[in-house]
Amino acid sequence: MELEALKNPTFKAGLFDLDGVIVDTEPQYTIFWGTIGREYHPEIPDFAHIIKGQTLTQISDRWLNPEDLPSIVRRLNEFEHDMEYNYIPGAFEYLEKLAAADIRTAVVTSSNQIKMESVWRNHPELLKLFDRVLTSEDFKASKPDPDCYQLGARIFGLEPSSCVVFEDSFAGVASGRSADCAVAGLATTNAAADLAPLCDIVIPDFTVVL
Repeated sequence: MELEALKNPTFKAGLFDLDGVIVDTEPQYTIFWGTIGREYHPEIPDFAHIIKGQTLTQISDRWLNPEDLPSIVRRLNEFEHDMEYNYIPGAFEYLEKLAAADIRTAVVTSSNQIKMESVWRNHPELLKLFDRVLTSEDFKASKPDPDCYQLGARIFGLEPSSCVVFEDSFAGVASGRSADCAVAGLATTNAAADLAPLCDIVIPDFTVVL
């Protein structure tokens, strides 16, 4: 995929992860999970880095005791309620560009509905730019399973090959690739050199495709 294919899109749908793609929240999650790691896994100094890009289910299944989970979920919900949801540079403008070109768009995120309410409260303007919003409640399996992006293509009645997935995490990139979508990686969370072998194209943010 060439940069021109994103600048003057000929694909039929854009399927967007949320954190690290539309909103710049990953540094804040590093703070939260760093705190959790120090409390529950002090023996793992880079806990926040190890779990980066994983869903809450994946984190809890591997790293957290069931009896601790309700308290951590409550703290996470409170943290997400108060987070800043600043746009990744160019994200809003690029969504406007796709809307003007009559290209379908969907959020495909591992976040839950509670988290999305906080996003809409901060950015009500986003609601009119996405045709569909798919959250963790809609999927049978979490990324890197392809289920979420297969569903994203299916809701528009499209073949995955006519869709572009926009992702920043390794799990998300793998999910899009396994779903047979084209994958545009954003080097907002991970280094471009690490993403490049796994994606069709890597961009620093959306300003380069406006």
